[in-house]
Amino acid sequence: MDKLRLRGISKTFGNLTVVDKLNLTLRAGEFVSLLGPSGCGKTTTLRMIAGFIVPSAGIIELDGRQLSSQYESLPPEKRRMSMIFQSYALWPNMTVEQNVAFGLKMRKVPKEDARKRVAEILDTVHLSPFAKRYPNELSGGQQQRVSLARALVVKPEVMLLDEPLSNLDANLREEMRGEIRRLHNEFGITSIYVTHDQAEAMTTSDRIAIMSEGRIEQIDDPLTLYNRPKTRYVAEFIGRSNILDGKANGAGVTFKGFDVPTARLNAAGAIATDIFSLRSQNIGLHATKPANGATIVLAGSILDRAFLGETWDYALQVGNGDLKLRVTSPPWNVFSVGQSVFVEIDPANIVPIQDDQAA
Repeated sequence: MDKLRLRGISKTFGNLTVVDKLNLTLRAGEFVSLLGPSGCGKTTTLRMIAGFIVPSAGIIELDGRQLSSQYESLPPEKRRMSMIFQSYALWPNMTVEQNVAFGLKMRKVPKEDARKRVAEILDTVHLSPFAKRYPNELSGGQQQRVSLARALVVKPEVMLLDEPLSNLDANLREEMRGEIRRLHNEFGITSIYVTHDQAEAMTTSDRIAIMSEGRIEQIDDPLTLYNRPKTRYVAEFIGRSNILDGKANGAGVTFKGFDVPTARLNAAGAIATDIFSLRSQNIGLHATKPANGATIVLAGSILDRAFLGETWDYALQVGNGDLKLRVTSPPWNVFSVGQSVFVEIDPANIVPIQDDQAA
């Protein structure tokens, strides 16, 4: 069942179009991330859903009921939504339990019922021992848990999260993104999560909407998004891809330095593009030439390298130098700059990017 629908939503500020005819549908209980770089329109979209910004065009609906259009907009407090901000937005003069109870107080929930609900939610987010503390006595992760508790305790229909982990260090971010997903699973609230962090989106989301210049480039589950990007932008934004130029010639495709029969490519149908994606971790590197039964083996040399702890990031020149590749390799696969190597490619990992050609 559709819970939230955005139909042709646009937002302009003067001559600047920030969100451009955006369509998005969320099912009840779904967790969807809006992922993209700064300035792509994701936060403006979230604020239109929340009711803080009125759209310049289009309609926003919740359970089939219109919330926003360019002509009228229901105020935020009447939308049955909760929003979690990057800055936590906690009252510094209130204790943890007072912060969490604030929304219930505004809704005039009876004191005893409010007390019980606050105690239950603090237990759920593992903050019961900190109920009497003030925000400045908490760590960043604990403060974000307070924000989550305050948003959940009012039992919203939709949860909106705007870059909620960007102020935390790397270890806390990893911990909190797991916590956010755990709480979503427990409460089943329809959630929209704005982030520029791929790892956050991939680990928390049922689906991810990749945004660019105010539009959604592609929306899919993380696995499909990674393995079958529909546009060059998505292929390059999610993970690391080598973009290959290829020319279909009937039975196969000719790339720089090698040919591949069409049947061996990761294609759903006829090839209607000259742009292909090859993930950097799907390329093998060898010091000696491997047997190439079902794979393509090409000679190359290392141009540059960077050690990232869990992987090596190599830049390679292949063949006569017309083809350059980025390769992600395990930490034990060590090669020096200038060293000759052999590159192994499974054609099944070469994905045609068809939608860009259609566009």
